[in-house]
Amino acid sequence: MKASLSRRLAAELLGTGILVATVVGSGTMADMRTTDDALALLANTLPTGAILVVLVMILGPISGAHLNPAVSVVFAARRELAARELGPYVIAQVLGGILGAWLAHLMFELPLLQVSETARTGQGQWIAEFVASFGLLLTILGGLRYRIEAVPMLVGLYITAAYWFTASTSFANPAVAVARSLTDTFAGIRPADLPAFVVAEVAGALAAAMLAGWLFDDRRSDKNPIAPTGRP
Repeated sequence: MKASLSRRLAAELLGTGILVATVVGSGTMADMRTTDDALALLANTLPTGAILVVLVMILGPISGAHLNPAVSVVFAARRELAARELGPYVIAQVLGGILGAWLAHLMFELPLLQVSETARTGQGQWIAEFVASFGLLLTILGGLRYRIEAVPMLVGLYITAAYWFTASTSFANPAVAVARSLTDTFAGIRPADLPAFVVAEVAGALAAAMLAGWLFDDRRSDKNPIAPTGRP
């Protein structure tokens, strides 16, 4: 039985909040414990990939565990999420992400209200975010088509890998990007750099959806509007 919209929105808010708290919190912890940038990135990567497996597994049956406006946009375009529900999903995700960043600040006794000063801009960063979102959506859609039970692990493993093979460290999520603009920690992104990231993320997600329809011959008659999805 399909969960009520209020329960689904609560799941999206809670899940995105926990995801961002993990990203910001693990990044802050890593920055406190080491001066080695590579080690700090690894310490940020592993908790993020791990929490995604958990969140997609437990929240997927409720809301689909989109936790990501780019994912919701794709599922709305595929008519697997009602168009009238897209706005509420995105609002819940963005609000959850902001609350998650603030929670991390409180846990580490940092100022609650911050703005990032970390510059993340340039062609390489934008291409990296397109690739990150493209790969994430291709992973989700391929998993839903052929190995639905494996989607939580596939999403977690993809993001773990993408942290390292993309120049941007794979935000791949507009809600996470917004939240990370509000933290001046290891995970931050300067607000001025945010719009280009969001455009690249949504464009990559839509490009993956177009390819997936052909590549996976995705013409099922039993599409689940609340199928488990992913990040980032």
